[in-house]
Amino acid sequence: MKFNHKGFTGIVNVLALSGVLLCFGSQAIAEEYDEDTYGPEAPIVFDKPVKGVDFSHKVHTMDAGLECDSCHDEIFQMEAGAAESAGDYNMKSLYEAKYCGACHDGDTAFASNTQCASCHKDVAAIEPHGDIIQTKPVKAVVFSHKRHTEEAGLDCGSCHDEIYQMQNGAAAANGDYTMQSLYEGKYCGACHDGDTAFASNTRCTVCHIGVKGFDRLHGEPKTDAHGGH
Repeated sequence: MKFNHKGFTGIVNVLALSGVLLCFGSQAIAEEYDEDTYGPEAPIVFDKPVKGVDFSHKVHTMDAGLECDSCHDEIFQMEAGAAESAGDYNMKSLYEAKYCGACHDGDTAFASNTQCASCHKDVAAIEPHGDIIQTKPVKAVVFSHKRHTEEAGLDCGSCHDEIYQMQNGAAAANGDYTMQSLYEGKYCGACHDGDTAFASNTRCTVCHIGVKGFDRLHGEPKTDAHGGH
């Protein structure tokens, strides 16, 4: 039997064209968004009481496969501004499994005290302003977010949530937040090991408040009329 090159070429061309059309068709389907089905396409921006948060219906409905009633009306009322006006729409409530925390519990979805930049597009808006003073179990320690983020170039994920939980007082509540733990590479010691950063058993007054800590909290070192401290 003689092989028909023209016929074969024609079939290949048809299949190729079909593939191209199928590809474009799939792309069109993938890009189609129906707001009646999936909710508003534009992100919702929250500025108060939570700060700098972008919420996407698309990520939760079209991408994750949730239905509108997965969140409305038991978790969120389907009314613009309802959560903000409730008075308790804050991170503490999320940690107590309310609002976003109903699913973002570390099991159903990532925990609400992790992956901050997934929701907070402006991380600077939520970064604690001013230094943090820790009094127990470590004594009189001053910690600066600014020194680690703006000056050292770290982001939230560098320390949270593997080294420190992003919840006020969590480290102190563990019971092992001590210098011994730091020497073993835990907490601050994960980086302050003498290699990544200065070792935690050196340069004590950088962290333990003393004179350097006081100066960092109150600005430039104060001097008397004779130029002395």
